[in-house]
Amino acid sequence: MVDVGAPIALPAVLQARYRIGPEVGRGGASTVYRARDLLIGRDVAIKVFRTRVRTADDLRSQEGEARMLGGLNHPALVSLLDAGMDLTDATAPQMYLIMEFVDGPDLRRRLREGPLTAFEVAYLAWDLLAALQYVHERGIIHRDLKPANVLLAPAEARPSRGKLADFGIAVLNAAADEPSEETTGTAAYLSPEQVEGRPLGSETDIYSLGLVLLEAYTGRTAFPGGVVESAFARLEEDPEVPSDMPTELAAVLRRMTARQPLDRPSAREAVTDFREIIVHELGGERPTAPDPEAARLAAVRDSHLLDSPPDLEFDRLTAIAARIFDVPVAVITVVGEDRVWLKSRHGMDVAEVERRQGLGATGALHDQTLIVEDVTTDPRITFTPGAEASPFRFYAGVPLITADGHNLGSFAVADARPRTMTPAQIETLEDLAAMVLHEIELRSAVRRVALGRFRQEG
Repeated sequence: MVDVGAPIALPAVLQARYRIGPEVGRGGASTVYRARDLLIGRDVAIKVFRTRVRTADDLRSQEGEARMLGGLNHPALVSLLDAGMDLTDATAPQMYLIMEFVDGPDLRRRLREGPLTAFEVAYLAWDLLAALQYVHERGIIHRDLKPANVLLAPAEARPSRGKLADFGIAVLNAAADEPSEETTGTAAYLSPEQVEGRPLGSETDIYSLGLVLLEAYTGRTAFPGGVVESAFARLEEDPEVPSDMPTELAAVLRRMTARQPLDRPSAREAVTDFREIIVHELGGERPTAPDPEAARLAAVRDSHLLDSPPDLEFDRLTAIAARIFDVPVAVITVVGEDRVWLKSRHGMDVAEVERRQGLGATGALHDQTLIVEDVTTDPRITFTPGAEASPFRFYAGVPLITADGHNLGSFAVADARPRTMTPAQIETLEDLAAMVLHEIELRSAVRRVALGRFRQEG
């Protein structure tokens, strides 16, 4: 039996680390609280599922959202920092997600103060379409774009930065290819194909975002009325685009809200359109996306992993991994600008390799757990011309992604012969990688505290 309506009761300090604060959001399936991370010293958002885990299906559904979010890292997405299970009620565990805290309102609340300007709408569109381009290229469809799922983060020298949240009903593109009798999403922002229960593609998100942007400019829902009236109105008519909207902005929004999916632009195309609108039509400066590689390299430097001495604790973890999986090699890698440094290397003598030689053409980084049963036959692995072939046939690695979303490297095991891994073995490898990350972040926190005390004493 699924207990959806049971009150959410969390301890005052979750996991002896997160001090629970006020409620900041509520949806049909979860409640979000502001909290304080006592270890790192920052505010976070804790999303608590209102459905307690009573069956295997409950657990799979909630773990599915966590795993999906854990594999995403983009400045216009709300980042997942951690996940866990509260066992206060041992008969009905309660899963929660630790999310980035965005210190700003959601778009729904902001619009209560009045509509946005064309300039603000264009910048918001550019942010959110960049996020959609990122998730669509990874085969994910959000399916529930609405003002409440758009958070507005403060920004300097430009309007607030839009961040897309709540992937609770998102699906992989392949899973949306079949028609469904169940309509998911919020009625006022459904695409025509969602209303009709047709197969969904990434175009459905483009349509819903078009409605959100129109509402941001006008301050009014494009298709008002009751659930049925609102949902079916879009099958017969296009949303009204106001006559005072700048011409190019209106043209793109009309294309985004076309009734036929194939008539809508892709997220990639629309990102380009809005960038040009900001520059040429609205007199703004050309927006520049943050350089994720520069930020990643800064995080590598800040970790001090490259300039610290050999580490017994890391060596113990790689040795444990080699024993558990019966492999000759287990390593903790840190990826620099052009080198891959082996911070801990069980079964290997080399301390560094050229980055271009790291696992084919991957740049020695991967953003999700990567299992390669045979490097020589896996279509995902290709080698850069001129690079030596890998001496390994089997590779299993977990990315070391910090709480701030920066990929430092990986925790990996390898073998000279092809291998397979069971789901339980993969989970064990991920648990060991989590221990490595915890150790890295703990040391970073200690350094920050020590530096703060040094400055105070100085």
